[in-house]
Parts: sequence; C-alpha cells; structure tokens
Amino acid sequence: MTETANILIVDDDASIRDAVSEYLGHHGFATTSADSAAQMDELMQGGHYDLLVLDIMMPGEDGLSVCRRLGEDGPPILVLSALGETTDRIVGLEIGASDYLSKPFEPRELLARVRALLRRRKDSAPEAGRVYRFDRWRLDYEKRLLIDPDGGEVGLTAGDVSILTAFLERPGRILTRNQLLDLARGRDAEAFDRAIDLAVSRIRGKLNPDGDRLIATVRGEGYRFTATVQS
Repeated sequence: MTETANILIVDDDASIRDAVSEYLGHHGFATTSADSAAQMDELMQGGHYDLLVLDIMMPGEDGLSVCRRLGEDGPPILVLSALGETTDRIVGLEIGASDYLSKPFEPRELLARVRALLRRRKDSAPEAGRVYRFDRWRLDYEKRLLIDPDGGEVGLTAGDVSILTAFLERPGRILTRNQLLDLARGRDAEAFDRAIDLAVSRIRGKLNPDGDRLIATVRGEGYRFTATVQS
C-alpha cells in the first residue's frame, strides 16, 4: 500500500495490545491502542482510523456491542476472540464485523488478514456517490440508503450494503456463498455458508415484495441477481 494505514487496537489485555501494536508497527502500520470501548470512542472522535482490531471479551461495553453500535458508520473491524465456535463467529459477522480471528492466533495470519481487509476496502469500494438503479429500486452506496419503488427509505446494515452491492456489481452472474462472503467481508471462510444464507434472506425481506424474484436461488450453486442494473 502506498499510504500508511492507521489501525486502532482495542483490547483490555495490555500484553495483547502491546504485542499486536508492535508487530503491526514493525510491518509499516501506524497503530494506536485503547483498553476499552470508552477510550476507543475518545480516540475516534479525534482522529481517523482505517481499521479496528477489536477484542470481544472486554469489561464495560464488549466488542459485539461495539460492532453493532458502529454499524455502517465505522471502519472495517477485525474481531479477536477466544470464542472460536462457528456460532460465535457467525454472530460477529452478522452484526458488522469484517473478519474474525480466534485467539490464540499466529501473528502472520493477523498481518495477512489486516492487509487483505485494507486492500479489499481500497480496491473494491464503489466510487463515492455511486447510485445503483434496478427494477424501480435505488441504492445510494455512499449514503447506504435503499429507496423502494414508492420512494420510501429502507434501513440497511453495513453487511446488507456489502452483500447487496456484490450482487449489483455482478447482475446475472451466479455467485457462490464463498464468493459472496469473500466479496462482502474480505475473507475466505468456508465455515460461514449459513451466515450468507441468513444475510441473503434478510436482504430479500428488505426488498419485499420483490426479494425472492430479484435474488434467485440457483440450487447447488449459489445466488443470482436477476434484474438489470444501471449505475
């Protein structure tokens, strides 16, 4: 990357904060540390961060609550957690985390995931101000605003916008669950097929009554967006 990314590390364990900060700093990233969600909020008010490395199990406000609260307005979030079960990972991804890494982890894997998230954010983000129009619906990507055929506003989470945009950028193409997950979350995680199914179901519900028609299930393969898209 040609510019130094600013990374905010939020963890109540000082040894982990220091180790992650030192390792990422050694590899060219600018890092800042916070020991709680409250301190994180103070730092984010005074500066811009390209990525959060966020612990789940913290006293006070935990990491899942932070993901839910920051939602579509925050930077990408790489969650660190000792909770390694698939259900815990799905919850983290569903409420807004961009990636999920179980403790203990290899520093090289952490670095690879940080780089992948930053690279994907830079390379795949649609142009600022881009608006997608399809079948009398409209999505303003920058504002993360979905307008229904009657002019009403439909609320979307950051995850909803990412997945819907993946469809809108590739109308007519069959996208597998792994492709959708990679496009929307910036990671390769075969264990999360169910998370994508739930996310697609949620988006279909928000596109009601057109959802099942606009996002067709291709049995044994994945999903296909059926409408013509103008942008």
